Amino acid sequence: MSAPATIRVMVIDDSSVVRQLVQQLLAQTADIRVIGTAPDPVFALRKMQQEWPDVILLDIEMPRMDGITFLRQIMATRPTPVIMCSARAGGTGGVTAEALAAGAVAVIARPQLGVRDFLHEAVAELATAIRAAALTGHGARGAAEGFTSGAAQATRAVSPVLKLRPVKAAAPEMLHDAGWAAVLQRHTADAVLPAPGLADGYCPPTARIVAIGASTGGPQALERVLKPLDRRCPGIVVVQHMPQRFTRSFAERLHRISGAEVKEAEHLDLVLPGRVLIAPGGKHLVLRRDGQQYYVETLDGPLVSRHKPSVDVLFRSAAKAAGSNAVGIIMTGMGDDGARGMREMADCGAATYAQDEASSVVFGMPKEAIHMGGVGDVLPLDHISAVIEQYASREHQ
Repeated sequence: MSAPATIRVMVIDDSSVVRQLVQQLLAQTADIRVIGTAPDPVFALRKMQQEWPDVILLDIEMPRMDGITFLRQIMATRPTPVIMCSARAGGTGGVTAEALAAGAVAVIARPQLGVRDFLHEAVAELATAIRAAALTGHGARGAAEGFTSGAAQATRAVSPVLKLRPVKAAAPEMLHDAGWAAVLQRHTADAVLPAPGLADGYCPPTARIVAIGASTGGPQALERVLKPLDRRCPGIVVVQHMPQRFTRSFAERLHRISGAEVKEAEHLDLVLPGRVLIAPGGKHLVLRRDGQQYYVETLDGPLVSRHKPSVDVLFRSAAKAAGSNAVGIIMTGMGDDGARGMREMADCGAATYAQDEASSVVFGMPKEAIHMGGVGDVLPLDHISAVIEQYASREHQ
């Protein structure tokens, strides 16, 4: 999977200074072309209907339509990688968390003052962020068709937040640095743990363990899935593509609305009935078994399928540790993270499910898992809670 030869960018910002400066700075790159700028999403959409961008650089506060509203419309109609860049971004809550939950692939906090100096200093990192974002949406490239209903083509994915750090005296030649090569390098789950072997999948009967993976649209979908559950549900481990600092508050919000215990996973946490463990941002979540007891490890390591945490890592670990005692569920999201891991779960005897296209914000991850042959059944979002609940009392088969 490679980025487009020339990455087309639309800059949407109500500041004429920002629009002009970003266009001038990105003109120094050989592989990024700003195809248009606009002061708000309404103007931008008219231009985008003529030529659809590979990446959208989007402000939050704008006249006529705010950036979050436009982001949600994009993700619901024609999913395209969006980098939010605003003075309102930053911190662990508010609009930053809202933007990530709505599907932004990166959120950049720019200063209220000194924006010219900031952009000049950070241009190399901005270019790298745009290139990485382009990897998430290469499949959306093509003739513009305007807003249409329905899910988009399956796409590839990258880590949800690409932190922008100012680089002093950024020169044009720095826009093709070693950091970009690291983004391009794509690791599989082999980088974290070995593939399942012949002995995996034949585990002694234990309680069922449910492993869930989600990305774009996942925060809202997980709320709907977890809200009806109670302390009788099977132990659940979740990877939601979300950066460090946000997963703890996300888990706390889910805990407040669910009848089950929901917490951000900590190293060596036990997986227990009635407990949901959310992978911490910036760490891989690995399921382990000691006798008939399951626990998790939180591990560092490279991005896998361009994510950390990675669904492929979680699903592979579930295949190895739980085998036919596991249940895998892959939900809405861009890219293909989890598709290989779900096939490994199925090969080890696990029950496997995918969210259907109609209820997915983006049908990328479920579609790729289906194409890879690892999905046993396809379900609408509103049926997933009931499927999870049935494993609370089902005897091992």
